[in-house]
Amino acid sequence: MSNEDRKPERPVFDPALDMEGMPAAPHYNPYLWAGGMSPEAEEGTTAYAGEPKPADVPLATEDQLVEALREVFDPEIPVNIYDLGLIYDLKIQENGDVNITMTLTAPACPVAGQMPGEVAQKAASVKGAGEVTVVLTWDPPWDKDRMSEDARLALGIF
Repeated sequence: MSNEDRKPERPVFDPALDMEGMPAAPHYNPYLWAGGMSPEAEEGTTAYAGEPKPADVPLATEDQLVEALREVFDPEIPVNIYDLGLIYDLKIQENGDVNITMTLTAPACPVAGQMPGEVAQKAASVKGAGEVTVVLTWDPPWDKDRMSEDARLALGIF
């Protein structure tokens, strides 16, 4: 039998390679994270940002704050934290101070120590927001049911 008569070999699937045979980009799935990747963040971890709101500046609205929070992404999930359902509570005080209660997808999330500070900074950047306090909670635990429909579509969770 000549080489021309042989059937071509079927390519072998290698999950470490993409379709072009290049190393595949890592895929991060919060449902598969193993503990121990990062020390667990403690209940009540708090971050602060901002300054008192000047009296002549109009109060920030909830819509403005939500829009700002939609610019914050968990670096391992291509969806913003608001649509992931990580923001449990957002309150604007009469003086412009903002109180946010949030969670993360897992207590050992690799960004557990950084995310509350990033959220506080982003909220404080909204014109009309005063001092911002972000408190991390694990109760109730986050689950995929908290995600918006857009987030579910983006992650392929139906």
